[in-house]
Amino acid sequence: MIQLILGEKGKGKTKILLDKVNSEVKEAHGSIVYLDKSTKHMYELNNKVRLIDVSSFELQSTDEFTGFIYGILSQDHDLEQMYLDSFLKISQVSEADLNGLLDKLAQIGEKFQVTFVISISVAPGVVDGRFKENIIAEL
Repeated sequence: MIQLILGEKGKGKTKILLDKVNSEVKEAHGSIVYLDKSTKHMYELNNKVRLIDVSSFELQSTDEFTGFIYGILSQDHDLEQMYLDSFLKISQVSEADLNGLLDKLAQIGEKFQVTFVISISVAPGVVDGRFKENIIAEL
């Protein structure tokens, strides 16, 4: 399953994402991972949330990003939720290929019973209409 937070850069998507992860961690039965482009928000996250600074892994393509996601899933069988901030940057995806990658994450989420909550700096119209029900916030 995927949930999307959409809006232009600087509109407050990260604040919504941080609030959501910090409230969800209180009721989570499994692990929660937060992927970001830096460690800037480390002190804003509950200490039970695992922060991964994706930039330190020097991913070059969406295929490498997908492999990175599979690697996280393979080492943590308790993983319940993944929060992805600055999605376009960490995933190396272009706006043109965005919907294909969202499809792939939805498939991965279904297969491994993981919810992906994704913050994307795009206008809402960029995301395909089939994801309309997955949008939890538009800014």
